[in-house]
Amino acid sequence: MRAFVLSDYTGPAGLALTDIDPPTPTNDELLLEVHSVGVNFPDLLMTRGQYQHRPELPVVPGCEIAGTVVAAPAASGWAPGDRAAAFVWEGGFAEQAAVPLNAVVRIPDRVDFDFAAAMVVNYHTVHLALSRRGNLQSGETVLVMGAGGGVGTAAIQVAAGLGARVIAGVSSASRVDIAVAAGAAETIVLEPGFSAEVRERTGGRGVDMVLDPVGDWLFDESVRALAPEGRVLVVGFAAGQIPSIKVNRLLLRNAGVLGAAFGAFVGLDPDLMRTQAESLDPMVEAGLVNPHIGARYSFNELPTALADLGKGGIRGKAVVQVR
Repeated sequence: MRAFVLSDYTGPAGLALTDIDPPTPTNDELLLEVHSVGVNFPDLLMTRGQYQHRPELPVVPGCEIAGTVVAAPAASGWAPGDRAAAFVWEGGFAEQAAVPLNAVVRIPDRVDFDFAAAMVVNYHTVHLALSRRGNLQSGETVLVMGAGGGVGTAAIQVAAGLGARVIAGVSSASRVDIAVAAGAAETIVLEPGFSAEVRERTGGRGVDMVLDPVGDWLFDESVRALAPEGRVLVVGFAAGQIPSIKVNRLLLRNAGVLGAAFGAFVGLDPDLMRTQAESLDPMVEAGLVNPHIGARYSFNELPTALADLGKGGIRGKAVVQVR
């Protein structure tokens, strides 16, 4: 089979399309024929050797896939031909992949492979952050940072699906249309001092929750935008800088900062993806969840997709079509 193999940590340029043997699944894994692959910031970081999961080289990166089952363990409930979407720490940039049974979900009938691949990491991450870690309640107000990107557009839809008022924060006026297309009713350009505008829009109270996939200086300003007992959900550092905070600000606001790492949590809770799908699938059926796929690439163009992501050139989510 064909796969993109990373031989050195030089970024997307370190990937080479190579013929390798298909993986051999264990008794706790499915073998998937990969149709579509989601492109994620952690994939880019892995090619640079900057991700917390740093495997020995050579390795096939890629963590978010959708396709059809080729082989399944007996009594697993899966059969060849079933459509599935899965999370894997590595191995996704290939024509076939072995995936753990606890990290795979069925693809709803109305959803195609691109849609399914675009959902796994972003939508499950924001659902973990908003629902489980942040305990979002219907009627609360959420400020979504980076609302012009894949994580941000997912957060807009999931937060609204959970009954929240959503304020979508974007990096520039040129990205407002992306947030609106994702369903945002309110938008704000994240400029220095944006917390004052957030407070003005919320009658001086602030927001109950901030979902932050960006980091850097935005994090400190987001704390200033919190209402009493508000919480910041940290899901990534797309800006490249990991922020720090003076904890007295949390003390004075009775506020909290919570991390939400989807990949790590899959290993802690084997039922996580299944229970998340039970919440997300009705949102899909109702049309509340619809990934904004801003770019599609052929399999041969996968390194280009990662490079474009690194340059901030993708509006929404990028998907690679393997077949």
